[in-house]
Amino acid sequence: MAHGWGGVQDALTTPFYPRFLEAGFAVMTFDYHGWGESKGQPRQVIDPQCREQDIEQALSHLKAQAQIDAARIVLWGTSFGGGHAVSVGSKHPELLGIIAQVPMLDGMAAVLATPLPRLLRFGIYAGLDLLRGGKPLYIPVISAQGAFSSMDRDGAEAALHRDIERVGISYDNRVAARSLLTMGPYRPFKALANIKVPTLLIGATRDTVAPFVEKKIRAIGNPCLRLETLDANHFDPYFEPAFSVNIGHQLSFLRQLGR
Repeated sequence: MAHGWGGVQDALTTPFYPRFLEAGFAVMTFDYHGWGESKGQPRQVIDPQCREQDIEQALSHLKAQAQIDAARIVLWGTSFGGGHAVSVGSKHPELLGIIAQVPMLDGMAAVLATPLPRLLRFGIYAGLDLLRGGKPLYIPVISAQGAFSSMDRDGAEAALHRDIERVGISYDNRVAARSLLTMGPYRPFKALANIKVPTLLIGATRDTVAPFVEKKIRAIGNPCLRLETLDANHFDPYFEPAFSVNIGHQLSFLRQLGR
């Protein structure tokens, strides 16, 4: 299970994996290099290519486990990790399937959805971070609407706090400002044409964090893709009432893969 932009393995994935376990599936979660419980310096830096390498290593580790059927692995990703699942999954035709919920499939669409004054501020902080070298210049990962952070829309702060309080973990609310420069060029929807395995994409129609680029997806015309949409913002699918509909789509998809 690959989590999102500023996520760690115990935040915002916890509603999902118990349901997968109850349905008879084994689940592996992990933290990206330099985040959560994983080692690595500098801390709290986001680089999509490095994260995709982390997922590749996680897949290799999983396939090496004697109790795991390497031919029946489903790659799951959410938000920014949903984009990673698509990108990595497109290179693995041996997978049983892919699930990507509220996926970041077009970073440029997310950039264009960001107000210009905030984009300019992002650019200043990211530039300063790169120029100073050494220890990163950090900004908050999330904040209340209108406050400065890498993510303030769709109730981001309330959603994350609600979840980490539920599971009882602490959260390091920092991200290196240089990470912001990786968003625009990251456009994993282009990898959808190369996917060879059944893939479930669950988008939210009111998502302003990772806009669901449904027209671009459908234009690709890959018959392996199954699309479901929720009348929701980016974070609604992690909580009721949208969660029940969301997990229902995913469990139905997994059951079909198992036939």
